[in-house]
Amino acid sequence: MIFPIFTNGTLIGPSYIEFLSKNLNMVPIISIEGTAVGTDQRRGQGVFHRAMQSMELLRQEGLFFGTSITVTTENYRQVTSTEFIDQLRTYGCKIVFYVEYVPIDAGTEHLAFNDEHVAEMEQIMQSRREAYADIIFLSFPGDEKALGGCLASGRGFFHIGPDGSAEPCPFSPFSDSNVAEIGVRKALQSPLFRKIRAAKALGWEHTGGCTLFEHKDEIEAMVPPVGEIDN
Repeated sequence: MIFPIFTNGTLIGPSYIEFLSKNLNMVPIISIEGTAVGTDQRRGQGVFHRAMQSMELLRQEGLFFGTSITVTTENYRQVTSTEFIDQLRTYGCKIVFYVEYVPIDAGTEHLAFNDEHVAEMEQIMQSRREAYADIIFLSFPGDEKALGGCLASGRGFFHIGPDGSAEPCPFSPFSDSNVAEIGVRKALQSPLFRKIRAAKALGWEHTGGCTLFEHKDEIEAMVPPVGEIDN
């Protein structure tokens, strides 16, 4: 089982390099926003430079790692350009996650993809996969279309929070179990995950981005009361 570790990369140092060298199924995915300006504006001054330093450290150690980029209507052509991907290749990235922007903040709906953007992104991904045999490209939720819908809640993946909480996905931060307490196998069969899968919630209609985020009220209502969690 592969555990991608999504991080801004600022804490990667010798101790983490040693840990990752011994646990090769733990794959660091360093999040950036494309350019240095875009990354520092969203994540803090100097974060982009520190992320690049972490990538160089991982590359020197020969460790498999990648990057995660939030794609919006404003930046998707830039961050999927061959010039940008060539730059990522020089850093040593072997996997690139393109995550469609979810309009969490009011007034940012214009940044989210519509059907035309989704279709164009599919064409771009096909082209890049043909051109770069040494890099894995994944698009969320775009690639889920070919896999029969959303893969959250243990259908294909789930999200583990910093405290060990098992959540359907990063954009649906509800939980009724903790992997540190009951382990991964039991977390996959948690009441919440089972309810989401049984309700066919992963196939609910949505306008773009994350299915579960758009139906967050319904998902929150599925969280069992305290004390109703299976052991």
